Amino acid sequence: MSLLNRRARKRPELPLVPLIDVLVMLVLFAYVTMQARVGSTLNITLPKVDTAGKNDFKGTVTVAIDKDGTVSFNGKNVTDEQLIGLLKEVRNVDKDIPVLIKADESTQLKKLAFVMDACRKTGLNKFSLQSR
Repeated sequence: MSLLNRRARKRPELPLVPLIDVLVMLVLFAYVTMQARVGSTLNITLPKVDTAGKNDFKGTVTVAIDKDGTVSFNGKNVTDEQLIGLLKEVRNVDKDIPVLIKADESTQLKKLAFVMDACRKTGLNKFSLQSR
């Protein structure tokens, strides 16, 4: 009777094919959702503003100021005089084009005030300061 009650034990198996399928899908999902970083952008840490609204920006003009005070216009480094000239060209095209100002949180207030004043002087009054 002891022989009848004994059941042959099945060896445990690890289903590898479904495991590989799941891992491939996870890697694919991570790759698709990953943000691509442009190598030419400035290393800017945006200041945090609790009362800021959405950071939606639909314009094509971006002025960035890094922590050293270097100003870039749409990704290209420019001098203060070049910035004013470029803003005047933008004003001649359309005075209602919004300008997004991205300033590092440790940027000198003097440089930020210069950029904002340059926008006002050239007639571009629709500018905003991006925060995180």
